[in-house]
Amino acid sequence: MFSHIHPRAVLSAAALTSAALLLAACGGSDGGSTSSSAGGSAKEGANVGAVIKGLDNPFFQAMENGIKAQATADGAKVTVQAATSITDTTGQAEKLTAMAGQSFDCFVVNPISGNNLVQSLAQIARKKTPIVNIDSPVDAAAAKTAGLEVATYIGTDNVEAGKKAGAEMVKTVTGGKVALIGGIAGDVTSAARLDGFKEGVGTSVSVVQTVAADWERQKALTAATDIMRAHPDLKGFFAANDDMGLGIARAVANAKKTGQVAVISVDGNKDALEGVKSGDLTATVAQYPYAIGSMGVQACEAAAAGKTLPKNIQAPTALVTKDVADQAIAKFPAPFATFTNPLDALTK
Repeated sequence: MFSHIHPRAVLSAAALTSAALLLAACGGSDGGSTSSSAGGSAKEGANVGAVIKGLDNPFFQAMENGIKAQATADGAKVTVQAATSITDTTGQAEKLTAMAGQSFDCFVVNPISGNNLVQSLAQIARKKTPIVNIDSPVDAAAAKTAGLEVATYIGTDNVEAGKKAGAEMVKTVTGGKVALIGGIAGDVTSAARLDGFKEGVGTSVSVVQTVAADWERQKALTAATDIMRAHPDLKGFFAANDDMGLGIARAVANAKKTGQVAVISVDGNKDALEGVKSGDLTATVAQYPYAIGSMGVQACEAAAAGKTLPKNIQAPTALVTKDVADQAIAKFPAPFATFTNPLDALTK
């Protein structure tokens, strides 16, 4: 469990969840939307511009809801633009470029790749506007070359998330073979989770195959089907995100091996939590994009006020197995356990 949190941290779970429900339908058809508190204005609170990954993935839908809910609670104004898909690197950069010419007090960015937003961010940095990087890090070397510096990075420790998944795999299967299915080949986040998983299992299991499925459910289903044919004695799969994990779970079900082949993934999306409850998924390492989004707004508010932020802020994670699935579902999209939020002291 996480340590005790100050009552204001990222909002209370109940307040966050209620705000998310109110705001879930605010998105426009162009992938952009604006939210502010009733009676609030840009002058009363920070005016935040946010650019995130594609809303075709529920992880980033939850992130958007967290961003909007925190802005509403704090009396800030936020404009959110999202890529059309989780692979739309060019479109995402174009949206940030358009926003860079507007008068925002701070930007929250969740880049699709390490460098696809660097050129646009350089424009923002030249204006001395603070930049808060969430979830997926901006490539440090590219940022340095472009002369930009982010105020803070907020995200999951992906190696640690993978290690939690690996430790659970060891508890679930006694030796034997497992396979790993990652996101886009070369993606830093995917690689960190896969590396962490391998650290977590150590020599207790044998990793027989690692493939990339581009974060997509159907590609993971196909890959898992092929892997099980090649390794009929396979004991488990680790997927670098829930969408792929659910595709693997379908492949396992098609092979009539549900309960015989473990499937563990990372994200903690609602459908994955339901999958853990039903037994289709063995476990998921929930990383709370809702909290990452809301913490991003908090960080922007602090940065816009001239406060110095920690260079890195770790977002909460929790292993969700069948015994705690109901708790996780009841609190979704907020964390089901409290955690320490260092931004509380900076935003009082």
